[in-house]
Amino acid sequence: MVAESYSRNLRFSATYNFRDVGGYPGLDGRTVRWRRLFRADSLHRLGDDDAAAFTALGIRTVIDLRRPFEVERFGRVHERYGADYRNLVLEHIDWEEVEHPEGTVHERWLADRYLNFAEDGRAGILDSLRLIADPAAAPVVVHCMAGKDRTGTICALTLALLGVSDHDIATDYALTTAAMAPLTEYLLTTSPETIAGNEHMFDSPPAAMRLFLDDLRALHGSVEDYVREIGLTGAEIAAMRRHLLEG
Repeated sequence: MVAESYSRNLRFSATYNFRDVGGYPGLDGRTVRWRRLFRADSLHRLGDDDAAAFTALGIRTVIDLRRPFEVERFGRVHERYGADYRNLVLEHIDWEEVEHPEGTVHERWLADRYLNFAEDGRAGILDSLRLIADPAAAPVVVHCMAGKDRTGTICALTLALLGVSDHDIATDYALTTAAMAPLTEYLLTTSPETIAGNEHMFDSPPAAMRLFLDDLRALHGSVEDYVREIGLTGAEIAAMRRHLLEG
C-alpha cells in the first residue's frame, strides 16, 4: 500500500506524465521520501502558467534521457528555472526498426526493449543513477519524451535499489497509461508522425516491467549486482538509500 502523504500526480498545462515516486515501502520498513525524485515526460512544454508550480518543487537537477536529435527538434527545459540540466543519453536500438508483427506478446516485446536499454544504455544509466544517489543533486526530475520507457527503466532500477517490491515498481510504471491519452492527443495535433504506426509503443502493461526485472536478475543475479557491474559503487548505493529513504 502507498501512503498518499503528497499528491503523486502533478498537473501542468502541457506536461502530462509528471509525478513523484515517493511513498512506496522500501528496505527495512522504510518509505521512499516524497519530493526528492520525480519522473516526467518532456519538460520543454512547461509554459508560463506552469512556472510558479514547477519552481515551488525546488528542482535542482534535470536528467534528460533523450537523444540529441530529440532535444534539438523539441527543445529542453527552460534555463530560467536554474536547474542543473544533464542530457544523459540512454543509447538503444531505434524502436521503429524493431518489428512488432501481429500476434506479438506485447509485454515481452516491451521487456526486450528495456533489456536493450540496460545493455546498450549502460553509460547513461550509470550517470543517471549517480546523480540520483547524490543528495546534493536532489530534488531530481528524470524524463524522456513520454516519461514511460527510458524514464521508467531508470526509475525501476532506482526503486529496486531502495527495496521497493516488483509489484509496486510495476504499478508505478503502469500509472503512465492514464497519462498517455492526453499526451497522444497533443502529439496527434503537433507531430502526428510520432504516433502513426507506433501505437503499440504508447501503453504500459505492468507485466512488461515485471518481465524486465526478472530478465535482468536472470542475467546479472540481482539489480544491485547489475548496477555494480556497470560501475555504481557500494558507497553510491548507500548514499542513495540514506537520502531517498525515510528514517
